Amino acid sequence: MGRGLPVGIGYTCGMYTYEFPRPAVSVDIVLLGGPREERSVLLVRRAFEPFAGWWALPGGFVDEGERLVDAARRELAEETCVAFAGELEQVGAWGDPGRDPRGWTVSVVFRGDVGTELVEVCGGDDAAEAMWHRLGNDGTVPVPLAFDHADILAAVRSSSMNG
Repeated sequence: MGRGLPVGIGYTCGMYTYEFPRPAVSVDIVLLGGPREERSVLLVRRAFEPFAGWWALPGGFVDEGERLVDAARRELAEETCVAFAGELEQVGAWGDPGRDPRGWTVSVVFRGDVGTELVEVCGGDDAAEAMWHRLGNDGTVPVPLAFDHADILAAVRSSSMNG
């Protein structure tokens, strides 16, 4: 190769290549709303496998060259019809092996808040429907969630209540 590159990295046709596997990158959004004593989270019902028919956080794959927060706003708008202009705070990344049956996926999670008035939503793109779900006192929702979204929601709710 003659470029002095580290082991496992090559340079072919003007591009660097890697022999090491790379994960897909996705974003998930925990969008909260409603009065303090009646907080809700926005969920989508998945239209396709994996987890067709299950409720999930809005989100999806990041396009090449796309900023993470822009991907979060795009996915939120595509799946829920919410063009959210408020702050989206990056709160963590989830990437445990097996979290997505399609393959190794790392999701960067964002949290936003629409305030006390819930905005109107609709299902779009690969979401069959979108709906606000009331959070219990323990920060959970009364429906099973796809992927590791129950763990994500619990972690985000815990951090927002303690921070």
